[in-house]
Amino acid sequence: MRKALIVGIDYYESIVSLHGAANDAHNVKGVLDRHADGTTNFTQPKLLVATSEDSAVSRTELRESVQELFRDKADIALFYFSGHGYIDSTGGFLCPSDCADGHDGLALSDVMTLASQSPAENKVIILDCCHSGGAGNNPISPAFAEIKDGVTILTASTAKQYSLESNGSGVFTNLLVDALSGAAANLVGEVTPGSVYAHVDQSLGPWAQRPVFKTNVERFVSLRKAEAPIALTALQRLTELFQDPALELPLDPSYEPERNGSEPPGTPLPDPLKNADFAILQELAKVNLVRPVGEKHMWHAAMNSKACELTVLGQHYWGLVNQELI
Repeated sequence: MRKALIVGIDYYESIVSLHGAANDAHNVKGVLDRHADGTTNFTQPKLLVATSEDSAVSRTELRESVQELFRDKADIALFYFSGHGYIDSTGGFLCPSDCADGHDGLALSDVMTLASQSPAENKVIILDCCHSGGAGNNPISPAFAEIKDGVTILTASTAKQYSLESNGSGVFTNLLVDALSGAAANLVGEVTPGSVYAHVDQSLGPWAQRPVFKTNVERFVSLRKAEAPIALTALQRLTELFQDPALELPLDPSYEPERNGSEPPGTPLPDPLKNADFAILQELAKVNLVRPVGEKHMWHAAMNSKACELTVLGQHYWGLVNQELI
């Protein structure tokens, strides 16, 4: 079972309202609903959006929804919040619609307690609000984080920073949705919290808001299965094409099926079996697992009887295939 609570609050009764939080929540739900192949990812994610007085989300409703999320023994329980955040000397708060001054919001320490006590195997907390980086910090010693087993936190900014909006959406959430859509997928299509953070971090300049990532897990859980950049069957041929990951694979013109008419006499004709292997090698080269030796392109490596080899990343995936991990 994969559960998700997705909250976006634009409407506030007493403090200034926002304009992109509800839209962010809808976008996150849209990408988390299903994997790239159309199969169900999170089953019926609960969506709370406040766009007016009629749809206001109270502190009680927010707290009860968080409690419900973390109550079950799920494979993953994911909490996403977009809205106002507040921080003072006692810690941080998530602001619901009926929040008056920030202190009356849902304390981040309460969210962390509920997550820490949850029987869910993986608890993922994603916050796009100001000062969200304080989540998990010890209020007495803010420099230290207290993250229980199985908990991962990803926030839009540090405890001292604001989270910015642009064109009706949070800057952080735009990158989050981009990452979940496939920009942060590995070569088998898996998107993890760690790869999402890497994508967001690399996409923001040194002077922009800085995302915060905290985790205490033995292994990252997959948040979504995106479209893989290369077929799994092609990856699994790594160990067949390269008997040893450190050795070069000799090539010759028989690997290349295309001819331009300028080949010297005696050039070997295309070999259908080698052509099939070469097509796989070219696919592997496109995702930086294989590279030509002594030439810029695989075509030239074949036509000039050079070789190709595994990159460092290619050797890593060779090991995964060899150990039957993929």
